[in-house]
Amino acid sequence: MTIDETAERVIALPPERVAAYAMDWRHDPEWTQGIRTAELTGEAEAGGFGVGAEVTRTAYFLGRRIDYVLRVAAYDPPRLLDMVSVAGPMPMHVTYSFDAHPRGTLARIRVRGDSGPLYRLADPIMARKVRSSIGKDLRDLERLLTR
Repeated sequence: MTIDETAERVIALPPERVAAYAMDWRHDPEWTQGIRTAELTGEAEAGGFGVGAEVTRTAYFLGRRIDYVLRVAAYDPPRLLDMVSVAGPMPMHVTYSFDAHPRGTLARIRVRGDSGPLYRLADPIMARKVRSSIGKDLRDLERLLTR
């Protein structure tokens, strides 16, 4: 994969609180850069949100509308949410993790992906944009939860 970016931030709240908000797909447009809508379009085998569930997101990235579907590959609240794209313009793997930290929660977002033929020439720009976006995501997550 051509993009592999990670951002992390310590948030002065317990992991259960941070993860409960961040792992709830209904909050995606509130704190995730560029996402305009998120919809649960496939439930987990046991129903609701969990492994196998699918969330369809509409986002804007580098001025383009992108519609994509993320399937939950691992779900272990409050520690881990791991998702892979199953539809969209580029393969992507998104991992949220929340670990206890002496000052609260160490929140991490890792995005791995392949920019695909549409953005191949812009790989270095894409990587910087992803890094910047996920850093802002964590900043906005902290701001929303601590206001």
